Amino acid sequence: MDRRVSLISASVLVWFILVFNNLSKVYGNAEGDALNALKTQLGDPNNVLQSWDATLVNPCTWFHVTCNNENSVTRVDLGNANLSGQLVAQLGELTNLQYLELYSNNITGRIPSELGNLTNLVSLDLYLNRLDGGIPDTLGKLQKLRFLRLNNNTLTGTIPISLTTITSLQVLDLSNNNLRGDVPVNGSFSLFTPISFANNPQLKAPAVSPQAPAPPNSPSPSVGNSATGAIAGGVAAGAALLFAGPAIALAWWRRRKPQDHFFDVPAEEDPEVHLGQLKRFSLRELQVATDNFNNRHILGRGGFGKVYKGRLADGTLVAVKRLKEERTQGGELQFQTEVEMISMAVHRNLLRLRGFCMTPTERLLVYPYMANGSVASCLRERPDTQEPLDWPIRKRIALGSARGLAYLHDHCDPKIIHRDVKAANILLDEEFEAVVGDFGLAKLMDYKDTHVTTAVRGTIGHIAPEYLSTGKSSEKTDVFGYGVMLLELITGQRAFDLARLANDDDVMLLDWVKGLLREKKLETLVDADLKGNYIDDEVEQLIQVALLCTQGTPLERPKMSEVVRMLEGDGLAERWEEWQKEEMFRQDFNATHNTNTDWIIADSTYNLRPDELSGPR
Repeated sequence: MDRRVSLISASVLVWFILVFNNLSKVYGNAEGDALNALKTQLGDPNNVLQSWDATLVNPCTWFHVTCNNENSVTRVDLGNANLSGQLVAQLGELTNLQYLELYSNNITGRIPSELGNLTNLVSLDLYLNRLDGGIPDTLGKLQKLRFLRLNNNTLTGTIPISLTTITSLQVLDLSNNNLRGDVPVNGSFSLFTPISFANNPQLKAPAVSPQAPAPPNSPSPSVGNSATGAIAGGVAAGAALLFAGPAIALAWWRRRKPQDHFFDVPAEEDPEVHLGQLKRFSLRELQVATDNFNNRHILGRGGFGKVYKGRLADGTLVAVKRLKEERTQGGELQFQTEVEMISMAVHRNLLRLRGFCMTPTERLLVYPYMANGSVASCLRERPDTQEPLDWPIRKRIALGSARGLAYLHDHCDPKIIHRDVKAANILLDEEFEAVVGDFGLAKLMDYKDTHVTTAVRGTIGHIAPEYLSTGKSSEKTDVFGYGVMLLELITGQRAFDLARLANDDDVMLLDWVKGLLREKKLETLVDADLKGNYIDDEVEQLIQVALLCTQGTPLERPKMSEVVRMLEGDGLAERWEEWQKEEMFRQDFNATHNTNTDWIIADSTYNLRPDELSGPR
């Protein structure tokens, strides 16, 4: 009997443990369940949500989801993703969410009232969808909300009075809907202009009529005194109008002038300067966008400075590069000129400069944010849950980056020499299209020099031998760096790691690569992450291009425009055969002396560490 009781007690205990364990799993994965519920309700023709795997413990490894240090979701970025379907009530369970970005999609249905539970929300961007129904009154509970943009939907009903209690609200846009009734004028809504409510045909804007100042409330003992007071009041009013006339005229003139609105700080130069399509940001704007250049927002560091992830007032994600260099007297004009030259290089495979900021103490450049980071980070720093770059993407990166560099060399006037071509400076957009970044910065950082650049800008291992020895760069310097980048793309290894591997048997890197290519031992060279999923002939061709680009003499290297043609299948076989013949002749002529391949021995380059020239980026 006692034994039966013990067995029953043990069974009950095990049952309680299992139930508690399951409950804890459900609780720990509540945010993942909420986002998975959203995924099931959304149409996703572009597979943007492909990484949203419901079997994972938490959603912090999913694309377009950001978490804090406690693995709690703080940001969902799904703007402009061509999503359809409806929002779900479970979004209200993301209690630590700060940014909900679902703008510019085809989402229909109502805004869930449960969004009012997101009391940490800072930005709610649902504009440019097809949402209908009313604006939930519960949104008034979002007392930390700074950006509320619901414009360009088909929302109906009145504007909830509860929204006027959100004192933190800085940006409000309810335009282009079907809202009706009166626009509230109290609370935070007193700060917003009619633009925030435009194009709502049934919405009644508040009547704005100037109120005359009330006369002092003093008792009038007699009719005579009242008449005297009226006369005195008339004289005073006339005098006031006489002196106020010029001020009123000035105010009217200023209202007619189109004005840009900028945040500004003392001692900053005029922020309204624009260079063509290039915007000049105020320092305050970029401080707000990056949370005062908070270290948590650092995307990368390098020889030119730090790069921060930022969010502008309109919700746009940007990368803000904070340059570090000594300022010299009179350098501002030259800096501005170089920035303008960089901004004129526009190509789909070049990182477009969006704007800049220049103050007596700061130099900042503003670029679009690249969702997939750099080629280097995808090759060597990706989390285990992220798929490696497959071979078709690597081929596309090789061709795209070559096209970008060819544009800099052949279609910019004057031509732009990058001087630091490497995998870390090839960025990837949401479609994994290659975008060449950091071009023009080497020249920009040398704006205080006259004609000669004495400082070598670049990263050891990627620097052409003639640039390292003389400090003179040309477009062929970039070709060399591109060739090394191709080897990184093929092998998944850093140039220095490859060099050490090759140097185990006292063999120079390029000779080692040539030997493997000749012996068809591609598996030794190709990135193991590909798991054999590549086409041998295509790998061979890419290695051939890399070897042609890394020849020791600049004149022997192809131009980037020729590299593009070779990658497109035009002329590689002929160029490779010609080079093979020259190699055989060179080896016969001087079999024991080779001065052109010591550029990348682990202990070469005058024993300089990699960061002694420009530092890793």
